[in-house]
Amino acid sequence: MSQNLHPQKKDTKPLLIALPVLVGGGIALVVLCAAAFAVYAIFFYEPGPDQEKTEPTPTYEIVRFQNEGEPLATTEPAATPLVSASESDTPVPTEVANPEQSSPPADPNAGQQTEPQPPPVEVRINTSPVTMTSPDYGMQVFLFWQEEIADRDLQLVQDAGFRWVKQEFAWRELEGAGKGAFDWSRSDRIMDQIDAHGLNVIVRLGVQPEWAGGGYPEVGPPNNLQDFADFATAVATRYKGRVDAYQIWNEPNLAREWGNRPPNAAEYTQMLKAAYEAIKAIDPYPLIISAGMAPTTRNDDVARPDTYFVQEMYDAGAKPYFDALGVHGAGYASPPETDPAEVARTPGLANPGDFKPENAVPEELRRVYCFRHVEDVRAVMVANGDADKQVVLLEFGWTIDPRPDSPYNWHAVTPEQQDQYFQRAYAYAKENWRPWIGVMSLIYIANPQWTMQDEQTYWSIVYPTYPEFTPAPAYFGLKGMPKD
Repeated sequence: MSQNLHPQKKDTKPLLIALPVLVGGGIALVVLCAAAFAVYAIFFYEPGPDQEKTEPTPTYEIVRFQNEGEPLATTEPAATPLVSASESDTPVPTEVANPEQSSPPADPNAGQQTEPQPPPVEVRINTSPVTMTSPDYGMQVFLFWQEEIADRDLQLVQDAGFRWVKQEFAWRELEGAGKGAFDWSRSDRIMDQIDAHGLNVIVRLGVQPEWAGGGYPEVGPPNNLQDFADFATAVATRYKGRVDAYQIWNEPNLAREWGNRPPNAAEYTQMLKAAYEAIKAIDPYPLIISAGMAPTTRNDDVARPDTYFVQEMYDAGAKPYFDALGVHGAGYASPPETDPAEVARTPGLANPGDFKPENAVPEELRRVYCFRHVEDVRAVMVANGDADKQVVLLEFGWTIDPRPDSPYNWHAVTPEQQDQYFQRAYAYAKENWRPWIGVMSLIYIANPQWTMQDEQTYWSIVYPTYPEFTPAPAYFGLKGMPKD
C-alpha cells in the first residue's frame, strides 16, 4: 500500500516552452473557422422549409353561457380561418416590380433605422347617388373610443363579407364644449379606419349636448332645431363624399329618446326636414334615412307603436325628407319566417303580459313581436304612395339572454338558434323582400365597454372581451353565408 505514494517529478521545461505556441495556433484556427462560417452563412446558406421559424397559430373561441350568464365552456370550430387579436389585421399593399428596371434605385436612407409607416388611407369619394343592393349587409359597431378595438372590429366585418357598418356620431361628443366648438379627432380617425377597410357607413346623428337643452342629460331634441341643422351641416361639410348614409335620430317614438316628453311625430318630422335640407345642401349623394322606431305595444305618453308613428310622420308631410325608411325588426322568440298573425295570437311568442285583461293590448299591436313585422311598416309606406323607396333595417337580431331575472329572458333563444335565425332572415329577405329591402344592419359587434351585466351584450355576435376574441356561433355562420 506504500508503493508509488510519492512518484518522481518529471521535467516540465519543454512543455512551458511549447505552450504559447500551441495556444496561439489554436486561437488562429478558431478565428479562421469563424470567418469561414460567416462567409458561408451570408452568401451560400438557404434554410429549408423545415428549418423556418413558425409562430403558434391563434384560435377562435365560442362561449357558452350558464343561466346566470357566466361562461360555461369553450369550443373550437373546425376549419375556420384564424385571426389574431394581438396583430394588425389591416392589409398592407405590396409593391409590383418594374420589369424594365434591372436593379432597384439607390436608397438615400440605406443603413438608417426608421419607424415602419402605416399604408396610406385611400379615401373613397362618392360622385353619384349612393345605392344599396337588395338586401345589403351591415353590422352595428362601436368605434368611437378605442382605436385598436375599432380596427379589429372593422376587420371582422370585412372578413365576414359584409359591406356596411352603422356608427353613431353623438352630437354631444363632437360639439359638446359649446356651439361651434368641434372636436373631430375621433370621428376623423373613425372615417379613416372605415375607408381603410373599404366599407360603407351609415352615420347616426343624435344625442344632443348640454348647451342645446332638450332635457339633457337625457336624450331629446334641442330647444332650437337650427342648432341640430347646423351640426348636420358641419358633419356633412367635413365628410362630404365620404358618408354613404345618414340616420336622423333614433327611436323618437319613445319618451326616453324625446327628452322624456310624449313622442310627437310632427315634431320629429320637423327635425328630419331640417337635417335633410342641411345635408343635401352640402352633399347631394348620401342617403337620408329616417329613424328606426322601437317595437312597442304601448300607446301612450311613454311610447307610440311604430306603425302609428310612421303614419303620423306621413300625415305631417315627411315624405319628401327621407330617401329610405328606417325600421327596427327584433325577432323575439320566433324564427324569422313566422307570420305576425300567428305571433299575435300566441302567448310566449308575443309578450305574455300583453294577454292579461288589465293590459288589454289589441291583437293588431302584438304583431310587433317578430322579424316579419317589417312588412307591416312597409305596408304603411305603400299606402302613402311611397313604394319606390327602400326600407333600411337599422337594427335586428335575437337575444340569448340567459339571466332568469332579465326582462328579455322570456324571448331568449339558444346561441345555435341565433346563428340559424340570422342566416334565415337574410335568406327570407332575398326571397320575399326584393327589391324594396336595402341594408339589413344586425346587432351587434359589442361595445367594448359593455359587460355581462348589460342586456345588449346578449344580442351580440362578438362579445366584449378584448383583447381576447370571443364570438358567438352566429359570427361564423354569417361569415360563411352566401351574400349575393
